[in-house]
Amino acid sequence: MVTSLDRVHPFSEECVALVVSAQGCGFRSPQALPLETPVLLGKLPGGGSASGHVASCLPLGNERKSFLIGVSLYNHGNVWGIANPPEDWDCRDEANAATPNPPDAPLNVGRGNWPYSKFSHGSEENRKAK
Repeated sequence: MVTSLDRVHPFSEECVALVVSAQGCGFRSPQALPLETPVLLGKLPGGGSASGHVASCLPLGNERKSFLIGVSLYNHGNVWGIANPPEDWDCRDEANAATPNPPDAPLNVGRGNWPYSKFSHGSEENRKAK
């Protein structure tokens, strides 16, 4: 159950979560919601709830009858009740966890680093260049 906490943008619907993570989720909605709209996610596994805000809203299809809405949780964690979440969810207490990449740190992107390291030197791109 997704409920808007903004009286200017009323919304309350049972929606289908298409993707979940420790940071939030993406769900299908019959209505668009403005960015930054605070929302409450209810009826979560175990009967819990979590709050967050709309981080993205994309139309699904040309008719604009449904939308993919991305929600960023205010308090990250395994609110979905997944028994063995992936290691990269890092569900430890964030106040005590070291930040691996501070927000102002430069990203280490380039050859030999992810995602480039996922491809072999004989990749499709290299074959086209020859």
